[in-house]
Amino acid sequence: MVASPHTEKFAARLRMLKDRSGRGYDRLGKDAGVSGSSLHRYCSGLSVPVDYRVVHAFAKVCGADAEELRELHRLWALADTDRDAPAPVAAAPEDAAAPEDVTPPEDVTPPETGRTRRFRVPDKLSPRAAVLAAAVVVVLVAGFVWLPGSAPDGAASASGDRVLDSPACKTVSMGQHDACVREVQTLLARAKGKLAVDGDFGPETLRRVTAFQVLAGLPATNVVDDATKKALYAQRVSMTTWPPARVAKRIREVFTEDPGTAVAVARCASFLDPLYVLPNTNGSRNWGVFQISDARLRDLDGTPLRAFDPDWNIRAAHRLWSVRHDFHDWPSCEAALKSTPSSTPKSTPKSTPKSTP
Repeated sequence: MVASPHTEKFAARLRMLKDRSGRGYDRLGKDAGVSGSSLHRYCSGLSVPVDYRVVHAFAKVCGADAEELRELHRLWALADTDRDAPAPVAAAPEDAAAPEDVTPPEDVTPPETGRTRRFRVPDKLSPRAAVLAAAVVVVLVAGFVWLPGSAPDGAASASGDRVLDSPACKTVSMGQHDACVREVQTLLARAKGKLAVDGDFGPETLRRVTAFQVLAGLPATNVVDDATKKALYAQRVSMTTWPPARVAKRIREVFTEDPGTAVAVARCASFLDPLYVLPNTNGSRNWGVFQISDARLRDLDGTPLRAFDPDWNIRAAHRLWSVRHDFHDWPSCEAALKSTPSSTPKSTPKSTPKSTP
């Protein structure tokens, strides 16, 4: 099994913490509440924990500080997104010798191996035969040049067809790296979606595709299907949203009781990106600034589209906070940010809220 780049980076960070602690897997596992064999798999990149709390407990017993915990949470989120991505295909050895193209004897018919056959051409051609041969070559070359879908990597043909309409781009999904992905990224960037245009369909491209589908009123399918292609080319959806500074300002205005911690939790959850999407291992997703889950959205009478509205998302998160006047709905981020120096002291309620029957 070949680990994805994000999984390997996550595993490398775990190994660094483990080596720095000077303790073995069994001892660390006992202190963190997880088996030593599980820790070994995580540190080797063979698997990724489904719950960040395991990662947090391991990091704490290794002596990780608040900044390291925030970075570890980011790496875990990326590795968790890669969990269901197709495994990378190992490249063929560079020194593998290519089979030689041996011309068979003239009286032997070569087998159907799929290789280009070589034909014996007479030493001399009559003028008429030479003209006919030249005409055949011109026709064949023209046919290959104008053959639909013959452009490299599924790119548009010389007739000006749209790239995503070519057969090579029937569907575009996680793990692809080609001109089809680059076209999707270019169209998302044209719609004001912030992402790198590198032809690599990774977690960030998946997030932007999912956000675009929701904004366009389409099912979030995790793939660029025909409906998504049409919407991308129609250029009627804008992914313009609030910048991080405005998000942080609004959080402080809403969370007057503990603005510093609220901003830190949101930054840990989504990097203050209103269109941030994080898939979970059970098929559900978390949405927006405060990464409100599908289950919580149902409790709040919300939808993914409403969750992408930063003002609605922040006010909804404050409603969740108001239940117990803490950040219990964000256990991983709250635990990782307990020692954040920018957090202001929390206000203590006068009386303990009554539990709901």
